Amino acid sequence: MTDSATGGDPAPAVTDMDFDALYRGERRVTLGQEEFDFEAIPWDIGEPQPLLVELERAGAITGEVLDAGFGRGDNALFLAERGYRVTAFDGAPAAVEQGRQRARERGVDVEFLVSEATTLEGLEQRSFGTVIDSALYHCLGEQQRQRYAAALSRVCGPGSRLHLLCFSDAVPGGFPGPFRISEAELRSAFADGWNINRIEPGHYTTVFTPRALRRQSQGASFEPDSLDTDDSGRIRVPVWHLDAERT
Repeated sequence: MTDSATGGDPAPAVTDMDFDALYRGERRVTLGQEEFDFEAIPWDIGEPQPLLVELERAGAITGEVLDAGFGRGDNALFLAERGYRVTAFDGAPAAVEQGRQRARERGVDVEFLVSEATTLEGLEQRSFGTVIDSALYHCLGEQQRQRYAAALSRVCGPGSRLHLLCFSDAVPGGFPGPFRISEAELRSAFADGWNINRIEPGHYTTVFTPRALRRQSQGASFEPDSLDTDDSGRIRVPVWHLDAERT
């Protein structure tokens, strides 16, 4: 999958995928003209992203939090359990239903909403202290990313802080998944209205072991064993961590 942001040919945005079906348990979903058979939801690791945990422990998250594209809600629930007021949105109604159910089961209060990333409808009158984007940005096509960045600017007031994790251009060719994003593109996307504190490399933990990814990606032109793994044997994919502050 490529697009103009990484110098390749146009490709369907991952948001064209039926995420709602994926969250309902359907494992064969369509993206553009291709079908993918998922053994598991790649980002559903059953716990918050380790990099997010590190940010919270470092005091990098303050005020009311917006969790952008929350998936199954592990990041949002983690923060709510630590006393943050959290609003979380996703475009998939099934994800919202599951997030609310998980919150009830754990006895925590999170406001889960259905909203599209390119408009953030329903969030316009809010001003968030921190926005967490844990692997949403790289699922959007080039024009969608531009509209998303503009929408974030509308819902964030001066001093709001953005922590954005997206697949970097260090992800090997042939790896199945979303767009690869360059550092230059991130700097361009958030040049207006944001002060970029840092863009640094990091890792995003997936549910896949190398063996599982090899089954998932039969015929791929890369070797899963070349990727980093954590202590549980789960693949960690190279990402950029963008830390920016709204001016």
